[in-house]
Amino acid sequence: MSGHSKWSTIKHKKGAADARRGKLFTQLAKEISIAAREGGGDPDFNNRLRLAIAKAKADNMPNDNIERAIKRGTGELEGGELVEFMYEAYAPHGVGMLIEVVTDNRNRAVADVRHVFNKFGGNLAENGAVSWQFSRKGYITITEEVDEDELFLIAADAGADDIYFDDEVTEIYTEIENFQAVQKALEDAGFTIDEARMVYEPNNTVELEPDQTLQVMGVIEKVEDLDDVQNVYSALEISDEAIEAMEAA
Repeated sequence: MSGHSKWSTIKHKKGAADARRGKLFTQLAKEISIAAREGGGDPDFNNRLRLAIAKAKADNMPNDNIERAIKRGTGELEGGELVEFMYEAYAPHGVGMLIEVVTDNRNRAVADVRHVFNKFGGNLAENGAVSWQFSRKGYITITEEVDEDELFLIAADAGADDIYFDDEVTEIYTEIENFQAVQKALEDAGFTIDEARMVYEPNNTVELEPDQTLQVMGVIEKVEDLDDVQNVYSALEISDEAIEAMEAA
């Protein structure tokens, strides 16, 4: 079993709050544009784009926004070119973080990320200082109610490494080479995939005292809220005590 921090599950549960802040549509549009740029604007021949559009529609993103994002990616609309890159950082108490950014202004993006760390603790790190603590994995989520035994057997037989069942989301992790096979097996079996992408999973996690955990989570959330930040990965292990403290706050 890899180090599962419950962080992605918590992020899933707070998705509605993110939408209210206007961040969700920005993320979805960027993902659609990047997918269209890399694989073309036809979702029938671009799996990443197909999944991005499906997620956007599930989150009630207007069709006009989706079409504009596709056209931006294929170059049919003018606009600053989106670039993807990664920052490595340390949150307070030495917790490693990887920050995926998609932006049309790299200088603005790094200034915004640095400002969060300067204000709330932590610091940016040199390339390679943190990334060795993580492994690239395939990541699939399903939010519909499932037969856990059936899903487990299908996913495991197709090559899934780790499967986590929660009340609201099922998470599946795979090695890179098994990612598409697991995704196809689940779809062929009739499961509706909510999200399928590559992520960075920590090789080992760090468990802190509840108050320290909340401090680190606060910094992670501030970074996540930045317009140019697409995903944040951390080595933070979130204990049940920390979750209780968060819910009581």
